[in-house]
Amino acid sequence: MTDNISHDDLIDLTAAILEKGYSYGPEEARVTAVLLVEADARGIPSHGVSRLNFYRKNLREGHTRPGNEPETVWETPVSLVVDGKAGVGPYVAEKTVKRLVEKAEDKGFCAAAVRNSNHYGIAGYWAEEIAKEDMLGMAFTNTYIAGVPTFGCLRILGTNPIAAAIPEAGGRIFSLDMATTTVTHGKVELHDRRGKEMPKGWVVDENGSEVTDATAFEKTFYQTNFGGHLYLGGAGEESGGHKGFGLALLVELLCSGLSLGASSLATYPAGGEGGITHFFSAMRLDLFGDPEKLKGHVGKILASVRESKKARGRERIWIHGEKEREAREKSLAEGVFVDEATRKTLLDLCGEFGVPPVKGLRG
Repeated sequence: MTDNISHDDLIDLTAAILEKGYSYGPEEARVTAVLLVEADARGIPSHGVSRLNFYRKNLREGHTRPGNEPETVWETPVSLVVDGKAGVGPYVAEKTVKRLVEKAEDKGFCAAAVRNSNHYGIAGYWAEEIAKEDMLGMAFTNTYIAGVPTFGCLRILGTNPIAAAIPEAGGRIFSLDMATTTVTHGKVELHDRRGKEMPKGWVVDENGSEVTDATAFEKTFYQTNFGGHLYLGGAGEESGGHKGFGLALLVELLCSGLSLGASSLATYPAGGEGGITHFFSAMRLDLFGDPEKLKGHVGKILASVRESKKARGRERIWIHGEKEREAREKSLAEGVFVDEATRKTLLDLCGEFGVPPVKGLRG
C-alpha cells in the first residue's frame, strides 16, 4: 500500500525543489508549491506536482523568467493592466489578485487583465481567494494552443478555463472551475503517464477523427498544430460544440484582447518568453445588499438544488466545488495521494538537486 504525503510536507518539498533546482525565489517557490499541492489535494492531479516537469520545460526553453517582477502598465480606480514580464505564473497572479482585492475593497469593483505571464495553476483557486473577501470572484486564462474550433482543423485556441466563485452561508463557496474544452490537456497527459486509454469525444487527430490513444496523441501534439481538443459540445453544431468554442473565444478576448497580450497561438513562441494572459474581476457583495442576507439566500438556492429529486440510482447531486472541497478536507486529514509516476518524478528531482525526500514519498 502506498502512503499518502502530508499536505504541508508536500508543499515544503515542492518549494525546495523549485528553489534549489529551478532558481525560483522563496516567494515564487512557495506560492507555486501551494498551487500545485492544492490541485493534488483537491483531486485534480492533472494540475498538481506532476506539473513540475512542464514548469522545468518552460524554464529550459526560456518561457519562464524567475525573478522578474510584474509591472502595472495601466491603471484606473477600478481596473489595472499588468505586464507579467514572463515571470512565474502563480507569483504574477498572486501579486495581481492582491492588488485587485485592495482596489475592489476601496471602490466596490475592480477588473485586471494580465499579459506576458505563465501557467498560474488551477483557475478556481484565484476566484476563491477573491470570494473569501466577501466578493464575487472571477478568474480566466488562456493557455498553450489545445482546441480545434468548430468546423476548423487547426489547433488555435487554448483550453481557456472559466472560474467563478460566490460566497454562500456557513463559510462555503460556490466554485465553478471548468475548461471550455471537454477536458484539460493535463488529463490527457495523465492518461499518457498512466498508460490509460482516453474516452471518445476528448480529442481528434489532424484529420478530425476521434482518437483514444493518449500516448500516440501526445507524441504528435507538440509536433504539429493540426488536431487537438474538442470544445464543450463536441464536434459540429448538433450537440452545441459551437457554444463551447464561443466560450473559449470569450475567454481569449477578455484575457488577451483587454491586456494587449498574445493569443493562445503565440503564448509559447520558439525561443521566446511566455505570453500567457489572464483576466480577473472582483465585486463586493455589499453592492447588492447586506452580505449576510445575500450569502444566506445563495445558500438556500443551492440547497434547493442539492435536495431536489435524484435520478434513479443516484444518491447525490453535486454542486460545483463540493467534490474538490471534500477531497481537500480528506487530504488535510489523511495526507495527499500522489501516484507512482509522480512519486518517481519527485524522487528523481530530489536526488538531482539534493533535496531530502519527505516522509511517505517512497511509499
